[in-house]
Amino acid sequence: MANEKKLIVGNWKMNLDMHEASLYLHQLSKLVKVHRDVEVVLAPSMFTLQSLSLQVNLRQFKLAAQNFYWRDHGSYTGEVSAAQLRGIVQFALVGHSERRHIFNENDKDIRNKVAAAVRSHIRPILCIGETAWERSSGETHYVLHDQLIGGLSNITSDELEQVIIAYEPVWAIGAGQMALPGDVVEAVKAIRRQIEHLYGKAASESIQILYGGSVTADSAAEYLNLPGVNGLLMGGASLNAHEFSDIIKKAHNSLTAAKKG
Repeated sequence: MANEKKLIVGNWKMNLDMHEASLYLHQLSKLVKVHRDVEVVLAPSMFTLQSLSLQVNLRQFKLAAQNFYWRDHGSYTGEVSAAQLRGIVQFALVGHSERRHIFNENDKDIRNKVAAAVRSHIRPILCIGETAWERSSGETHYVLHDQLIGGLSNITSDELEQVIIAYEPVWAIGAGQMALPGDVVEAVKAIRRQIEHLYGKAASESIQILYGGSVTADSAAEYLNLPGVNGLLMGGASLNAHEFSDIIKKAHNSLTAAKKG
C-alpha cells in the first residue's frame, strides 16, 4: 500500500471526567514513545477536549471529536459544530455505529458531517460496518457499499485525501468478539474496490482504512499486519494506559519488521 504510516485511534466514549482525563493523558504520555511511522489519536468526551488540547503534546498525540453537528453555526441548542472545533481537534469520528443505531443518524446526517469536517480542515474518520443480522444474511458487502456511498457523496476526489475509513463490524464492538482476519481482509478489499469505482485506483490505494471491534493488546499485531489495514480504532483497550501503549508499540514493530522483511 502507498500509505506506510499506521494510525491508532482511541475512542474514550462517555468515560473519564475532567480530572480523570487529565491524569490519564499524563500517564499515557509517560508510556508512549513518539514514532514517526505511527500516528496516535485520542477521542475524549466533548467537554474534556478543550482542556486536553492545552495539555497534549501534539508531536505525541492528536485529538479527535467523537461527534459534532454539521451546520457551522446557528440556533441549535446543545450542539457543537466542526467549525467551533477547528484548532482544538485534528480528527473527528463520523458515523460510528453507536451514533447510527442509538441516536438514529442517517446517511444524510453522516455525509453532511463528513463534508463539514473537511470544510473545517478536520480529518473525518468515517465508520462503516454491518450488524449481526446483516452479516448472517450475507449482506456485508452491500452494507459497506451503501454506507460508503452514503457517507462520501458530498466529497470530491481532492477532498478524499482527508478522509479515513474505519471498518467496524457492529456485532464485534464491545462484545468481546473479533472478526476473523480473513473476513477483515475481504471487507477491506471490498471497501478499496468501491473507492476505486468512485474515485479511481490511486485513491483506493492511498486511502487509510482502520479496523475496529474488540481489539486487545494480544490481538492487535495480527490485525495490524493484515494487508490493506492501516491502523486500528478501539474503545475499551484505549482506556487502559498500559494496554494502549503496548498496541502503539506493536504498530511500530509491525512496520519495522515489514521494512526488514
